[in-house]
Amino acid sequence: MASKATAQRQRDIQAEVATADAATPKKREVAMQAGARPYPEPPFPKQHQPKPGAEFKLDPAPLYDAPFYLGSKKLAGKVALITGGDSGIGRAVAVLFAREGADVVIAHLSEDRDAAETKAAVENEGRSAIVIKGDVRNRAFCEDAVEQTIAAFGHLDVLINNAAFQVHSKRIEDLSEEHFDETLKTNLYGYFFMAQAAAKVMKAGSAIINTGSVTGIEGSPALLDYSMTKGGIHAFTRSLAGQLLERHIRVNCVAPGPVWTPLNPSDKEADDVSKFGSKVPMKRPAQPEEIAPAYVFLASPQMSSYITGEILPIIGGYGGG
Repeated sequence: MASKATAQRQRDIQAEVATADAATPKKREVAMQAGARPYPEPPFPKQHQPKPGAEFKLDPAPLYDAPFYLGSKKLAGKVALITGGDSGIGRAVAVLFAREGADVVIAHLSEDRDAAETKAAVENEGRSAIVIKGDVRNRAFCEDAVEQTIAAFGHLDVLINNAAFQVHSKRIEDLSEEHFDETLKTNLYGYFFMAQAAAKVMKAGSAIINTGSVTGIEGSPALLDYSMTKGGIHAFTRSLAGQLLERHIRVNCVAPGPVWTPLNPSDKEADDVSKFGSKVPMKRPAQPEEIAPAYVFLASPQMSSYITGEILPIIGGYGGG
């Protein structure tokens, strides 16, 4: 009798939940807006760009200037070298670093107009900036970038490894050796060469921040090579953090989800760009200014002096299924 009563009680609970579920209105697909200002939501205009992509051509223009973010000298007197600093996350980080009192070195591949606009944005914050053009796959360029930083400002306190290469490939058979090599050389060798050059001149209290990705955590079927490099960057971050601990240099990583930057419209087809970011729980991509404060946090000795070897995901929410 007790068994039958328990079984009936469980069926009653099941029926009660089913009735409640049936009466619950279906969720509307609404993008989450919880920031200081509204952010663009998909669908976006269909668009595609040749590599490496230009920020000034994006529609809508990425939001990077964070007008409601107030600086408080968290990076006063610091010098930061940012790879991929001309656009996207790199540009937003450059602006907020300047607002916090840092001078900035903007390293970029070939996007002269974007780099000039980022330099002007840093100077508009009352700080100095220099632009260095070159390929992070080249060890000599990375060493030269650090040398130019020291020549211009006398020291290097923060390295942001941010430059990246990404192109979708749906089948492993179609992923050419040239494509695979380009991704690894840019995303792994570039980070290694730059960190190696920077570590030689950095003093105690300095920080290295790498840009990882949600793809390095969850994987991505059409980004086999890119996901592999981003997972490698996460491991590189934790390993280098342990190695540089005795030098009192912190190493951390920000792992974003979809962000509205030139990286993706110069990779995805126009139809996919239109829907970019719609699959995350927040139903929209991040804007660069929503990601940049995490870099300020990890660079600032006032805010994160007890944090090293960490991977900080900023991916537009978990769950939803």
